[in-house]
Order: sequence, then C-alpha cells, then structure tokens
Amino acid sequence: MDALREFREISLGSRLNRMSDVMMKETQKVYTYYGIDFDPYLFPAFKIISLKNKTTNTEIRELLNVSQPAITQTLHKLLKKELININSDEIDKRKKIISLSDKGEKLLIKMIPIWNVIHETVEKLTTFPSENLVGHLSQLEDAFSEKSMSERVISNMKSSEHSEITIISFDEKYTEDFYNLNIEWLETFFYVESHDKVVLSNAKSYIIDKGGHIFFAKDGEHIVGTVALIKIEDGIFELSKMAVSPAFRGKKIGQKLMQHCISFSKEQNYTKLILYSNRKLENAIYIYEKYGFKEIPMEKDSPYERSNIKMELPLDS
Repeated sequence: MDALREFREISLGSRLNRMSDVMMKETQKVYTYYGIDFDPYLFPAFKIISLKNKTTNTEIRELLNVSQPAITQTLHKLLKKELININSDEIDKRKKIISLSDKGEKLLIKMIPIWNVIHETVEKLTTFPSENLVGHLSQLEDAFSEKSMSERVISNMKSSEHSEITIISFDEKYTEDFYNLNIEWLETFFYVESHDKVVLSNAKSYIIDKGGHIFFAKDGEHIVGTVALIKIEDGIFELSKMAVSPAFRGKKIGQKLMQHCISFSKEQNYTKLILYSNRKLENAIYIYEKYGFKEIPMEKDSPYERSNIKMELPLDS
C-alpha cells in the first residue's frame, strides 16, 4: 500500500516532493551513465546563464523566482566546478556579470542532447487524459514503476543517435509549425516584433508567393525545424526565420538547414545570401562564419529592431 496515494489531495505536496526527488535521482543516473559530472539541482541557473550569454545574480533570481540565498549557493557551486565566470561590469564595477566559462561551454554541448531527450521522454509520459492532478501523478508514478525514467531516457538517447533528419520543401499543411517554431524561438531569445507576427502568420503570401522558399527539418512524421529564403531581388535572398524545436536543439539541425539553403541557392544560380543577427548569439555567428558568411555594414533602416549585425555569403565565386 502507498499511504500517500491513500491520502489523496491532502498529500499532494508530499507526493510532488517525492516525484521531484525521484526525477532528480534518475537524471543524475543519466548524467553518470554518460560520464557527466553535474548536479541536476544546478540545472535551472546553468540553463538561464547559457541562454542569456551574460546575466546577473538579480536577473537569474527574478527569472527563476527563488530566494537570493538559494541563487548565491547555486552560483557558488557552479563557480567551484569552474563552469561559470563572474566578472565586474565594465561600467558599474559593483555589478557582477555572470557567463559560462570555457569548461561550461564544452559541458553545455554535451548536455543539450541529453536535455532534449529528457524533455521528449517526460513530455510523452505526461501527455495523457486524467480527471485531476492526483490521477495524473498516479499515472506518471505507474509509468516510472514499469520502467524507470533513467532507463527510458538512455534508451531514447540511443534511438535518437540513429534517427535521420530529412529536409523538405514548403507545404501549406506545415504553416502552423512554421509559425510556432519561430514564435517560440523569438520569445526565448528576444521578443516578438509586430512585423514578425504579420510575416509568420502569412508565410505563403509574404515569402512563397514573392519568390521565396521555406524548408522544414523532419524527424519521422514530426516537423522539428524550419528556415526561409526571402527574396530581396533577383539572385539575392535573405536567410531568415530559422528555428529548431527545443527538444531537438544540439543535433546540428540548424546547420543542416543552412547547408541545404546554401546548396539549393547555388543550384538555382543565386548570387548572394544575406542574414541579420544579434551579436549576443555568439554560437550562431560562429557557425555563420564557419560557412563563409562575412560581416558587412548594416543599413540604418534595418528591418529588425533586434539585429545589430548583417552578414553576407557570395555564391558566384
């Protein structure tokens, strides 16, 4: 007999706490299996720092809605593991700027695929009908009793390592995927501008019908990424609207989409690709440069408020 189950709603807090402990221990088993020295309890702060590139103690606390002592303790542990750097702001020396260290960046690359699979695994186990939260929790507990979370994640990791991503051309039935993927990316890294919603809601008329192209990355039957080539003038296109599902980041899907766009453009005898980005997306800019994009002066009336860098890739050489 499980006494907490018998107590029903009155024991909800205790059951959630128990489930939290189980998931943390199971996540630790996954990290250990893959030889990763990381404490699951440090994940929220580490994830925020990786997304923000540079952040502050106060910003992390506000985003996670936890106490100052808890954040201070977490940052101390991350610093002790040499996963973050804490430096004084160049203007206000009293302000401390937090960023990932080189060691933290390397660890992040290893952990993103694992996080993606954990996300997928837990999402599948929590997507089912139930009359109330207690019933939902019981079904999740039963699922973990049949097969532990760590076993499920490791099994799914091995399967994902052999999955193949295919790139397909635009189909109107994927219009909603195009919108949702881009909105999610914008809300994660920036904000949604009015121009974004207009274009994303009318992708066919604003991009396809004007001579542009939209491509999708497909994993089985699921759309997991997208990118667009927006026509600027004959032979010149903007590489834009690239977004990958959070559950599939870290699998180089963005690079596959970009390589497809470059190859496609060369086949069409286009002369140049341009793109707009933001310098805080250091990893993205590094990849652009890897594929041959070079920074060029950006016009004063840039189409995107969030952009502070413009790059181009000549294709006729």
